[in-house]
Amino acid sequence: MATRSKTAQLKADGRFWLTLDGRNFLGRGRVELLHRIRETGSISKAAKAMKMSYKAAWDAVDAMNAAWQSPLVESGPSGSRLTDDAERLIAAYQKAESRHAAFMEKLADGLPGPAS
Repeated sequence: MATRSKTAQLKADGRFWLTLDGRNFLGRGRVELLHRIRETGSISKAAKAMKMSYKAAWDAVDAMNAAWQSPLVESGPSGSRLTDDAERLIAAYQKAESRHAAFMEKLADGLPGPAS
């Protein structure tokens, strides 16, 4: 039989995504990828910084660009950069994620702990 800490507490948990047409569009990983692209000016360098393959990073960027119907990341010979739409979406995501986290904390208030 497993033993639990006497301070164990139930917690509400949930991942936060922005969806578009019923499909996951923007989540924590994609926002981090966009941040890294902004910092490095490169999808390849952003992928390396996140320890992901270039293909996975490119596929994520391609999926976001196609879903949004205008580029969030523009790439050319001099590198990659975020568009104004990407910057607005990052800000909206961060604000909504913060509200989600506060909601999850509030939801956990009053959940019972294990019997003593």
